[in-house]
Amino acid sequence: IPIVSTATKCGKCGPGYPSPLEAMKGPREELVYLPCIYRNTGTEAPDYLATVDVNPKSPQYSQVIHRLPMPNLKDELHHSGWNTCSSCFGDSTKSRTKLLLPSLISSRVYVVDVATEPRAPKLHKVVEPEEIHAKCDLSYLHTSHCLASGEVMISALGDPRGNGKGGFVLLDGETFEVKGTWEQPGGAAPMGYDFWYQPRHNVMISTEWAAPNVLRDGFNPADVEAGLYGQHLYVWDWQRHERVQTLTLQDGLIPLEIRFLHNPAADQGFVGCALGSNIQRFYKNQGGTWSVEKVIQVPPKKVKGWILPEMPSLITDILLSLDDRFLYFSNWLHGDLRQYDISDPKRPRLVGQIFLGGSIVKGGPVQVLEDQELKCQPEPLVVKGKRVAGGPQMIQLSLDGTRLYVTTSLYSAWDKQFYPDLIREGSVMLQIDVDTVRGGLKLNPNFLVDFGKEPLGPALAHELRYPGGDCSSDIWL
Repeated sequence: IPIVSTATKCGKCGPGYPSPLEAMKGPREELVYLPCIYRNTGTEAPDYLATVDVNPKSPQYSQVIHRLPMPNLKDELHHSGWNTCSSCFGDSTKSRTKLLLPSLISSRVYVVDVATEPRAPKLHKVVEPEEIHAKCDLSYLHTSHCLASGEVMISALGDPRGNGKGGFVLLDGETFEVKGTWEQPGGAAPMGYDFWYQPRHNVMISTEWAAPNVLRDGFNPADVEAGLYGQHLYVWDWQRHERVQTLTLQDGLIPLEIRFLHNPAADQGFVGCALGSNIQRFYKNQGGTWSVEKVIQVPPKKVKGWILPEMPSLITDILLSLDDRFLYFSNWLHGDLRQYDISDPKRPRLVGQIFLGGSIVKGGPVQVLEDQELKCQPEPLVVKGKRVAGGPQMIQLSLDGTRLYVTTSLYSAWDKQFYPDLIREGSVMLQIDVDTVRGGLKLNPNFLVDFGKEPLGPALAHELRYPGGDCSSDIWL
């Protein structure tokens, strides 16, 4: 594909970087944008986009410097994506100026201008759910990725009635008008959640959580027994916009975040299975179709004082460093964040681990009866005098791979159920220093954003984004 070679020569290039390795040389992050949620907290206020200063030289380091409230209540902001990214690097007419905030529950899409004043974003446009319902028959929006075509593609979990429906909404990347669905009419998957595309292999792969009606108000273990939670990956023909293969994941209940290796020539990647508490590697096999195999399993813990007798780790977010050397993931219930060396993707090797709260801390309501990994229950985490509620959840890595940022909220209805103290105390944002030579994770004790102290009351902070793109927003061609 000539795009990259011409782009590296262009006098004025488009957004992002010509390659993942070039991105690693990009500037250090100074701002982070993250949605903060009030739905299910008891605070009757709109969700908002927080801007956090992460420049250690700034007097406002580790503080929220701006809040942009949405015009509606109870949207459940969740993930975010860009109007354009490195997939358009070869197009000098494009620039990364708008951050899109799809709402998981209301299905609105907020388009935020972050270019005019990066430290004080402002609302540019609201795409109302009625337009998405009418043109796409989709709802409950999740992941947003920018495409090389200049369009923005957003995955959906269901139809407007809350049934499972894994389709994709296409927006015009300039006007943000809803253009219809990416998939062919009638071609949606049974359920949806996240997706990642790799054009050199003419493939997109999507994951599934559950129908919105199943997960919306909380987690019911009986729904797992009834087979209502996802355990498949869907393989799509990228050019034909059609589903060509369904992969069933052994022990792989609730496959959430999916990441191809960043190298655009790579024909493999990883998916984190939340309830299965494992990482599965998917890859193109010799026959040219796709296969999947489990490469990491986090064993459950036998417990007392919890909703079930066995506690899964609940892998909720995963990330790959831009050089495809390390895989990171969070165990939201067990409370640890892990770093694996994936130089050999078939055999990931644990090289770093840190506990940041979680459900099994000493002195909490849960007693661990049997643990295949730990000798004793971890200590609660206290940072700058704040005892951290919840467990590590969303993660973002600095471009050079040396810093991880972590937040602690998963989804308001599940936060309320699994970590009631998170609703009372608010979530936090933490920063972890990463050893990229030998492996290893260390908490930065001087960094804490305490969303328990927000002006309108404790808030639940979610996914993290840098203004110039990052490991989970940008895809290279």
